[in-house]
Amino acid sequence: MDMMNNLDEFQKLGKDNMDLAMQTAGNMSKGFQAIAAEVADYQKKSFEEGTAAIEKIVAAKSLDKAFEAQTEYFKTFYEGMVGEMTKIGEMYTDLAKDVYKPYEGMLGKMAK
Repeated sequence: MDMMNNLDEFQKLGKDNMDLAMQTAGNMSKGFQAIAAEVADYQKKSFEEGTAAIEKIVAAKSLDKAFEAQTEYFKTFYEGMVGEMTKIGEMYTDLAKDVYKPYEGMLGKMAK
């Protein structure tokens, strides 16, 4: 009877580990898809802003206005890039937390 209980526990542990692995894979997949979508959206927005800035610079009636447009674009580009990198960093942090979350319960049980 004791051997049967051990076998049942071993099978349950195997199933639990498989469930955790599947949940982890799902969380990672969703997280990486969200990050990829964010990067693609940022690239599209950045390209559009760059194109608009070039048009504005070319259409400037004076060198001062062209320089002003260029400076404005670089400032906006830099601020946008810093903001985007911060956001993507936070998305990676959230992904790491989501991947770890299913294991918290298992690690808690093992500690007991």
